[in-house]
Amino acid sequence: MAEEVSYVIITPHSIRKSRTGGILARLISRTGLDLIRSRMFAPSRELIERFAAQIVTTEEPRHRRTQELLRDYLRREIAPGGDGARRRAMFLLFRGEDAIARLRHAVGHIVNGRTTGETIRDTFGDYLADAEGKVTYFEPAALTPPDAESAARGLRLWADFSESDGGLLEGIVPYPADVTPERTLVLIKPDNFRFPNARPGGVIDVFSRSGLNIVAFKVHRMSVAQAEVFYGPVLPVLQRIKRDPVGTEARMLLERETGLSLNEEAQRQLGDLLGPIAGRQHWENLVKFMAGHRPSECPPERREDPGTETCVAIVYEGENAVAKIRQLLGPTDPSQAPPGSIRREFGQTIMINAAHASDSPENAAREMDIVQVRENNLKELIDLYHPH
Repeated sequence: MAEEVSYVIITPHSIRKSRTGGILARLISRTGLDLIRSRMFAPSRELIERFAAQIVTTEEPRHRRTQELLRDYLRREIAPGGDGARRRAMFLLFRGEDAIARLRHAVGHIVNGRTTGETIRDTFGDYLADAEGKVTYFEPAALTPPDAESAARGLRLWADFSESDGGLLEGIVPYPADVTPERTLVLIKPDNFRFPNARPGGVIDVFSRSGLNIVAFKVHRMSVAQAEVFYGPVLPVLQRIKRDPVGTEARMLLERETGLSLNEEAQRQLGDLLGPIAGRQHWENLVKFMAGHRPSECPPERREDPGTETCVAIVYEGENAVAKIRQLLGPTDPSQAPPGSIRREFGQTIMINAAHASDSPENAAREMDIVQVRENNLKELIDLYHPH
C-alpha cells in the first residue's frame, strides 16, 4: 500500500458540543496514521460553495441522494449563517499507508441502519428519517473524502483558502456583553505522540470540561531555538531549586567516599557550585524532550530547524481561560495532581506530564508568538503533495 495524505474536517456542531477530543482519539487510534498538520477554519461562503460543488459526483440514485444530503448540509450548517456569522471547523491532515480508506472506515457511513458505536458517525453523528424516509435531522460529525480524486480536489481547495479563512480565529465566537474573553495556550506534549494512540484526544476531552472555545489548533515541531526561548524563564528557577538537594547529595557522597566530616557551610558551597550545573542539565533534558536535541549538542546551523518531536498547540478562548485550563491541568508533578486532572490521568514524571498551559495572559501571548500559532504550515505541505 502506498503512502497517502488525506483529511478529516470536524464539523462546527461537533466542535460546539465539545466532541473534538473524542473524534480525534478515534481518528488516531483506529487508523494508526500520523497527524501531520491541522488548522482551525471559519469557512467563508465562497469556500463552502466551491466545496459543496465538488460533492455530487455520481448518477447512481442511492449514492447521489447521500451526496446531495451532504452538499445541502455543508451549505446549511458549515457556511456562514443568515446573519453572516461564521462557524468554526477543524481541518486535520493525516499521512500513512492507505490513509484515504482508513479514515473513511474510521469516520463511517453517512447512512447506517445498524448503529454499533464502532465508527465516529455511529457515536457522534445523527441521521433521523420519518416513516416515508424523508430525512428530518442529519449531522455527520466529521467529513472525509471517499477516494483519491476527491481527496486531491478537497485538499487543494482548503489549502487555497487556508490563509484567508483559517488560522488563529478572531471575533468568531460571540460572548455576552459583560464577558471579556481571555486566551491561553496549551501544548499537548510529545509523550502523547510516541505512537498512534487515543491520548491526545483524551487530553483534549478533559480540557473540554472548561467550557472554553478552541480558536487555533496547530501540529508543531518545536525547534531547539524555540524551545530555548519557550523554556528560558525555567532555567534560573531550576538552577535555584537544585542548589539545596544537590548540595545535600554531594555532601553525603563525599562524606561516604572520603571519610571527611563536612559542615553546613561546605554543603551550601557545594550547592552553589553544583546547583546551576544540575539545573542546566535538567533544562537541557527538557529542551531535548520537546525538540529532540539538547542545546549543547545541536549544531548552530540546525537550531532553527523543526525538531523531531511532535506536539499540538491549541489556543483556548473564553472567560478566565488561563485559570480554568490550569485547574484542569493540575500541578507539575503528576503524583501531586488531583484525581481527574490531566497530569494525574496522563502524566508520568515532572517532565513527562502530558501538557503545558500558560500561567498568565501575558505569558500566553508570549508563548503563542514563539510557537507561531498564526503560521500557515498546512498549505505548503498540501502543495507539495498536490500542486496545482
